[in-house]
This record gives sequence, structure tokens and C-alpha cells, in this order.
Amino acid sequence: MSGDTITRPDHLTCTPSRAARELGLKRNDFDLAVHLGRIRTVPDEGGGGRRVPYAELDRLRAEPDFPEALQDSVRVVGTSEGAALMEVPATRFTRLARLGLVVPVRFYLNRYRAVVWLYLADELRQFAADADNTPLLTGRMPAGLRGQAEDGLDLRARNWRGRHLGFLLRQADDPWQRAGALAALLAPVEIAQLVPDPYERSHVNRFRPGPPGNGSPGSPSAHIAERIMTADDPDEIAWLRSELTATLEEARRHRPAPRPAHRQDTPPAPAEPSGSDMTLPEEACGSTPHAPGRTRTGLLGRLRRGRARVRRAERAPQRS
Repeated sequence: MSGDTITRPDHLTCTPSRAARELGLKRNDFDLAVHLGRIRTVPDEGGGGRRVPYAELDRLRAEPDFPEALQDSVRVVGTSEGAALMEVPATRFTRLARLGLVVPVRFYLNRYRAVVWLYLADELRQFAADADNTPLLTGRMPAGLRGQAEDGLDLRARNWRGRHLGFLLRQADDPWQRAGALAALLAPVEIAQLVPDPYERSHVNRFRPGPPGNGSPGSPSAHIAERIMTADDPDEIAWLRSELTATLEEARRHRPAPRPAHRQDTPPAPAEPSGSDMTLPEEACGSTPHAPGRTRTGLLGRLRRGRARVRRAERAPQRS
């Protein structure tokens, strides 16, 4: 490694795509490493999203076993491969995941629009290596867990939302962004109840990210992803509502939501008089004599001159 690569100032940054290439990661794996907090990003000063400091790239490249260790830390597996890593049947692995004992970090929809959950391989190996978990892998499940499994408990979506919320909150730079992260897991009706002010609600929605990309907006895949993103457990909803309420109070103290500027009212322009309803000032009506040498002009002057000619004609003696 050259000397200049380890002394670059932290304000020099690159795009996520460039950082992924520099670190030998696929873009999906890079995004997951950012979500997990293993790669630090900073806001783009130009408002173009997140960027990666070159100093962060240097830090990661200086770690032992780079890049293999970094690549292995973000390796994800599905149910079959995860069961093989833990040396358990796929049915038992699925039961462990449904009960929330292993937590997914990502999901996607296959061609049949079925949800496929993905898990960190490193976490599964650690779970299997823990002696306290041996009864869960090889023995009979405890009665409590067995009863929950028989009742159809499935915590995979809720646990994924918890991890995803942690990522969103780590990326938030102020209370309004944290409010948007919390609102991302609530249905619009919940947000409308908690944020009745339309300007505040618009500001929260500005920072309310949608679900990870799964199809174009409005497509069946997008609807499925939105359903997974939205909290549906009463306890989870109650916690999110409480956190959002507290965060909104902090956000209002930090900086009020922007509102349109109020324009000062200007007096209306005087109405133009119509020909059939003309109110004239006293001077214009002739009650006040004109100054010497002053000439009447316009329609009023012509009307008065015409009436004067008529009166002179009436006073003149008629010829026999």
C-alpha cells in the first residue's frame, strides 16, 4: 500500500459503486455491509445520497485477511444452505427462523412471488457453535417454543424490520430523519393520526424511505415488499408509535417543519368606473369653476360643450 493512500483526508470521498469495486465486493454485498454498520458512509454535501470516505477504504484494506474476511462477513445464505451450515434439517432451520432464534438480514421475491429470506452465514455458524443452543439443534424443542410453533408464530418479517430500522436510524443525521425512519414501518393511517399537521406530515414523509427495491411501484412485488415493511403486530405498532411521538417532539425543538411563506395582503386596485354608473368628483361636475385658461378634455368635456351648444340654440330667437 502506497503512503498517500493511508494519509488521505477524511473529507475526500467516492461513490458507493466505486467503493464496492475498491473493496472487491458486489454492490448488494457492499450495501449489506453498510446496513450492518461495517462500512461507514457520510452524506453527500451536494445532496446526492451517501458517499464513502477514502479514509474508510484505507481502514478496511488495512485489516487482516482483506478482502476475504470482509467478503465472508457479508455472505448470505437461504434456508437449504443455512440448514447445511448448522447441520440440521431444513424443517428445523425454518422453525428456528420462525421462532426468531435466527434473524434474516435480507429478502427477495422469486419468480413465483414467494418471499425468500436470507441469513448471514457468519451468524448461523456462531449460533451452531454456541453450546447453549445444542438442545435447539438436536434435541426436543422446549414446550413453550413448541407451542408457539404449533400456533403458527412467524417472527421473520418482524425481526427483519427490526434490523432494517437499525440501519435507517444509523443513517439518520437529525431528528426529522429519525422520525422518517420510524414512520417507514408504520401504515399511512398511523402516521396521519400521529402527525395531524399536514406540513409536518409532508416533512416526515420526505424522509420516509420505502421498502427495498422489489419491482416497480404499484406492481404485485412492490405490494408484497410494502406489506413486509409495515408493522402488523400490536406490540410492535405500539412501540413504534411511542418512539415516533417522542422523536417528533425532539424534531420540533430542533427545527420546525418548513411552511410556505405568508404573503402580506395588498390593498385591491380601485375599480374602473363604468359608463352607465359614473361618480365624479365635485370639481369635475362643474360646481367649482375652472381656473382661467384651463381646457376640458376627454368625454366629459365633449358632453359639456355639446350641452352648452344646445342651450345657446334654445335661447336664440326663432326666425319666422
